[in-house]
Amino acid sequence: MTDTVASTTVDAGTTTRWFLALTQFLLILDTALLNVAVPAIGTDLGLGATGQTWVLNAYVVAFGGLLLLSGCLADARGPGRVLIAGLLVLALGAAVGAVGQTGAIVIASRAAQGAGAALAAASAMALVFSRFTGPARGRALGLVAAMAGLGGAVGTVLGGVLTEWISWRATFWLNVIAALALAIAARWVPDLFGRGRPRTFNAVGAACMTLALAATAYAVTSTADVGWLSPQVLTSAAVAVVALLAWLRSERRPMRPPLVNPIVWRTPALLRALVLAGIGQWVLVPAFLVISLYLQHVLGYEPAAAGLGLLPMSVAICFIAPQVPRAMARWGLRMVMVGGFILVALGATWLTQISADGSFFVSVLGPTMLLALGLPTVSIATNIAVAETTPADEPGLGSGLLTTAQQLGATLGLAAWVSISAAGSPTGAVDVTQGYARAFAAGAVAMVAAAVLASRTSRLSQ
Repeated sequence: MTDTVASTTVDAGTTTRWFLALTQFLLILDTALLNVAVPAIGTDLGLGATGQTWVLNAYVVAFGGLLLLSGCLADARGPGRVLIAGLLVLALGAAVGAVGQTGAIVIASRAAQGAGAALAAASAMALVFSRFTGPARGRALGLVAAMAGLGGAVGTVLGGVLTEWISWRATFWLNVIAALALAIAARWVPDLFGRGRPRTFNAVGAACMTLALAATAYAVTSTADVGWLSPQVLTSAAVAVVALLAWLRSERRPMRPPLVNPIVWRTPALLRALVLAGIGQWVLVPAFLVISLYLQHVLGYEPAAAGLGLLPMSVAICFIAPQVPRAMARWGLRMVMVGGFILVALGATWLTQISADGSFFVSVLGPTMLLALGLPTVSIATNIAVAETTPADEPGLGSGLLTTAQQLGATLGLAAWVSISAAGSPTGAVDVTQGYARAFAAGAVAMVAAAVLASRTSRLSQ
């Protein structure tokens, strides 16, 4: 039996809950804004297709590479302090991007934003793990999921509006203002700046793991441009493997404290929850992208209109997410988690029926409403499963592992779905639509497999 988070209810209160939810809102808003603005950035700064891709990928590589280290820093320095540092780094990176005159500067600013977001995301989840337990944790995660859905909706719409009516630079300035406002508001959040527990870091292990995760993210995100077997991808994958082996060797040295508590590897329930969280993101994040691409590339929607097409699903998520903890209280975590995976599988299966001559109301609205039921259910259930099996004295480690699993799942999912969609070199609307349908079919299979795995999880801790 592991030393897991106590079952007694701890509730840090409404102010803390809303602050953490707004932090998640900002992080999702940041990504959604730039997804829409990238083509305009490329046109203004003379970036080609590869350069435009790296406006997004630079963020992903930095974010994915630093999540685990950020969680460990939260344990050692205090999650509130690391969270504020992350918000300030994010604001600084966005400010550099807002005034950048070259593509290289904007791409570097996105990497800085990714680093700040990693610090903020891991620390925010560590605060949810440590400041809320029992039913209060479910309420906190429900609000966080609702604000994430709202951030995606608002970011997609605002990104199109700001880019079209003002300039793509306005999307960066909005992130600066929002991050600084949250950092200033933190002074009124009770007990946010508690100290972490004294901990000596294995600097070598931390560097190796960060390099391994960053190289993995770089390799996977590069596949869309250069293919899976290109020298660029193979070299990055080799660096990731060597760095991972170096980390494993460093962890075993008795004179150095491990970066990851060995108890993690002896807790099957925690490892299963992390796998389920990663599988969930393997489907959830690419699904949003492919639906948007179908609306634009097949149905002919403009980017802002495509964003509005995702609005009903995003708004529905905002209302459904707070109800998920109530469902768990009634039917239990395992049953709700399995139900969430099945709902997403059904929605993805429905989306395999999209056609080149379809319409939003016939092809998209119905299945996305089904996804709106399943997406927050999967997200909240897997988050709670990880929280309840994480060692009680290391919430930052648990949050770092969770966010890393989710980010790697999302990154691998995006690469896989793009490859599946592009198989056979589609040239016409019918071919493109069939590619998207294949991607949704793969997502449905993954969700069924996750439902089976979740159903076989007899208890959360062992």
